[in-house]
Amino acid sequence: MKLQLITKSAIATALSVFAIAASAMTPIQDEGLSQVAGQDGVSIGADLNVNIGSFVYTNRTENASVSFNNIRARGLIAAAIDVVNQTTFATEFVAPNSITAPASFYGGGDVVKISLPATIGVDPTKLLSVSVESIRMGNSAAGTSFGSFAMNNIDLRGTSAYIWAH
Repeated sequence: MKLQLITKSAIATALSVFAIAASAMTPIQDEGLSQVAGQDGVSIGADLNVNIGSFVYTNRTENASVSFNNIRARGLIAAAIDVVNQTTFATEFVAPNSITAPASFYGGGDVVKISLPATIGVDPTKLLSVSVESIRMGNSAAGTSFGSFAMNNIDLRGTSAYIWAH
């Protein structure tokens, strides 16, 4: 009986200590958290090697189509994903772009920011490049090509995109 009383007392004391410790924790506001090292966020690096067999546009009214064949996207890309508050969003996006009525498309609150760092050192030959090997009338590999095109060394560093729900 005494052993059960001691065990129950020990458990009650342990639970009290945890309850006191838990009640001593206080939430940190976004402003305070922004000063803490090791903030939230994710970084992504990718070495793209994308191949698309063809992209076909069809005009059903004219019964005609054009195909873009052997589309390639290659190169390095790096991005950081963070959550920023309403003030930061207004400072970084709304004000610099002279948006006078942000409420018409943005209701306030936190925003997800995807940024491609401007300071990342990338060999210029490794920047993003996109090419199309041939452009043909109709949906076939046969026939004469109108030509090809390439966009080389697409430098997206310093670009930011913002995402929010509405």
